[in-house]
Amino acid sequence: MKKLIFCLSLFCVSTAGLYGQEEEGYQSLLDTSRVVNLDEVIIISREELNHQKQEKPLSSVDEYLEKSQRITMIKRGNYAWEPAMNNMNSDRLSVTIDGMQIFGACTDKMDPVTSYVDVSNLSEVRIKSGQQGAEHGSAVGGGIDLKLQKSDFESDGWDVGLDTGFESNGEAKVFSGEFNYSEEKYFVNTDVIYRKSGNYYAGGDTEVLFSQYEKFNISATGGFRTSDKGAVIGSLIYDRANDVGYPALPMDVSLARAVIGSVAYDHKELTDDISRWESKLYFNSIKHVMDDTNRPDVPIHMDMPGWSDTYGFYSKMNMQKKEHQLLVNLNGYYNKSLAEMTMYPENPDENLMFMLTWPDVRTLHTGVYAEDSFSVSEKGTLRFSSRLAYQHEKIADEFGLNSLKIFYPDMEDNQNRFLVNLSAEYRIQNERSSWIFSGGYGQRAPSVSEAYGFFLYNSYDNFDYIGNPYLKNEKSAEINASFNYDLNKFKIGAEASYFYMPDYIIGEIVPDVSPMTIGADGVKIYTALNYASIVNAGIRFSYRFLESFTLAANAGYNLGQDDSGNNLPLISPIQYGSSISYKKGMFNAAFEMLGATEQTNFAEEYGESPTDAYTIFNLNAGSRFYFGSQKLLVKAGVENLFDVFYSTYADWAGIPRKGRNIFLNISYVIK
Repeated sequence: MKKLIFCLSLFCVSTAGLYGQEEEGYQSLLDTSRVVNLDEVIIISREELNHQKQEKPLSSVDEYLEKSQRITMIKRGNYAWEPAMNNMNSDRLSVTIDGMQIFGACTDKMDPVTSYVDVSNLSEVRIKSGQQGAEHGSAVGGGIDLKLQKSDFESDGWDVGLDTGFESNGEAKVFSGEFNYSEEKYFVNTDVIYRKSGNYYAGGDTEVLFSQYEKFNISATGGFRTSDKGAVIGSLIYDRANDVGYPALPMDVSLARAVIGSVAYDHKELTDDISRWESKLYFNSIKHVMDDTNRPDVPIHMDMPGWSDTYGFYSKMNMQKKEHQLLVNLNGYYNKSLAEMTMYPENPDENLMFMLTWPDVRTLHTGVYAEDSFSVSEKGTLRFSSRLAYQHEKIADEFGLNSLKIFYPDMEDNQNRFLVNLSAEYRIQNERSSWIFSGGYGQRAPSVSEAYGFFLYNSYDNFDYIGNPYLKNEKSAEINASFNYDLNKFKIGAEASYFYMPDYIIGEIVPDVSPMTIGADGVKIYTALNYASIVNAGIRFSYRFLESFTLAANAGYNLGQDDSGNNLPLISPIQYGSSISYKKGMFNAAFEMLGATEQTNFAEEYGESPTDAYTIFNLNAGSRFYFGSQKLLVKAGVENLFDVFYSTYADWAGIPRKGRNIFLNISYVIK
C-alpha cells in the first residue's frame, strides 16, 4: 500500500511540469472513450487522422490498442502483439473483426486476430469489459470488436488520401493509399497499406536481432441500396506478412496470410419497433508458417505451418419497446484448426520426425445474445444481458487423435459444451457525474491449444505443453464500479473490478514426461486451479487551462493470485502516465510521460522473472495546411526521448523495448 501511495503521489507531482496532449488526446492516453459506461471506443478513421488527435496517426493497430488503459499488449517482437484485457490473455477474450469470429493459425500466438487488419481498414475499435463483451462470443475477460471502415450513402463523390511515414529506429517505413467514392445509391471504399521495418534498437543503441518484418494489406468494401432503408454491403481483406522476426521466440515467420470476406444485409426502421436488422455471412482463411531457417546454431531444423478456416454468420436486431431498448444477436461459426511440425535431422539418412500439434480440430459454435436497457428513474438506468451457447468439438485426424491417446487412452474424438454468460449494470447519471455498478458471471471453453495441443513449446517458461480434453469450462464471477465527474475544464474518473475465476486454466508440471523440445526444462499439462482472482483499479483526471493547454494523468493497480496465494503470471505492476498538451489553431504539440514501478508481485512459481521500474518521455507536434479542398497534415515526434533501456512485464522473455525513435507522418487528402 505504501508503494501504491508513493506512485500515485509521484505521477501527480510529475504532471506539474510536463507538456503533452490536447484534450482529445487525453482520451487516447487514458481511456480513449467518453466514460459513461464500461465500454471504450478507440477512433482510428481517416477523419481522426485528419484532425491530428493521435500522437502518431500512422501507428499500427497494436499501438492504438496499447493506448487504452484497459488493454495491454503482450510483445514477442516488433509485430503482431497479443491483446490482453483485465490482465487476461487473448484465450479469455472475444476478439472479432466487424462481428466476425477469426482464429489465428499459430500455436505460439504469433498471429493474433488484430494482426490481420491495419489502420487503413478500420473506423474504430469497440472494447467491452468482462461479461459486457460477450455479444459476439463466450468470454470471461471482455470483448474487442474491430469495426471496418464504411462510407455512408451520401453524394460525397471522390475522396482520396495518401499517407507516408518514416521512423528512425529500425528504419521503419509506411506507405498508404485510400480511394473512396460514394453516391446516394452506392459506395466503394478501397485502401492499401505497406509496412516494412528492419531490426530495431533498444536504449543505448543495442540491436534487437530478428525483430524485422514486412506487411502488405489491401481491402475493398462496397455497398448498394436495395431500398430507401435497406442495403447490401460486402467486404474483402487480403493481409500478408513476410520475414517476420520474433526475438523472444526460437523461430521466425516466413508467411502469415489471411483472406477475410463477408456479405451483409442491413435494414433500418424495419417496423415501428425494430429500428435496425443486420445479417451477415462471412468466411476467413489463415495460413501461418513458422521456421528457423535464418537462426544460427539451431539444434535441429523445424517447420511449423498452421491453418485456420472459419465460416460464420450473425443476425441481430435493435428494438425499441416502450422504455426498453433491446438487442438480440443470433450468431455462430464453424472453425477448422490444424497445425503440424516437421523436424529435419542433420544426418540425411535419418527419418524425418513429424507430429500434429493441432490435430485438425473442428469446432461448431452457436449462441444467442440478448440485452435490455431501460430507465428505472429520472437518473437511473438498468441494463441486463445474457448469452447462451452450444459448442461441439471434434478431432478429425485419426493420427492426431491417437497421439493424444498416449496421455488420454479413453478420450473420445468429440465432445459437447454449453456456455452461459450473464451481466447486470446499474447506472446513475447526474448533470456532472455518473456512478456505474455492475456484476456478471461467465464461462469460456478451453482454447484448441489448452484442450488438444500436443507438445507446444512455450519460451516464456521453457516448457513443452500438452492439452487436456477433460478440462471444464473456465468460469468467472465479476463485480465492477466506476465514478466519473465532469466540471467542464476539470474531469476525474476512477474504476475498480474484481474477478473470481473457478477452474482457472494454467499449466502444471508433469515430472515423468520427457520434453520434445531440445533444452526445455520439462513438460506441463493444462489443468484447472480451484480458483484464481484478479483485481484491477485505475484513476485518471484532466484539467484544461489557459484555453490552449490540457493537463492529464492516470495510474493503474493490478493484482492476480491463484488458490494458494501465489502470484499469477503476466499481471501488470503499478503503471502511470501523464501529459500536457497545447492546441492553437492548426498547430498542436504534446509532451508525455509513461512508466511503471518495479514488478515485485511476479509469478516465480510459473516461470516469471521480475522487471525493473522505468519512466520514458515522448514528444510530438503537428499541423494542418489547407489548399482549397485539399489538405496536408504533418506530424512529427520523438518516442523514448532519453533513449532509456527498459522492458515491461508484458515483454516475452524480457525482450527490451525500442530506444529513441524519431518519426514523421505525412497525410495528403483530396476531396
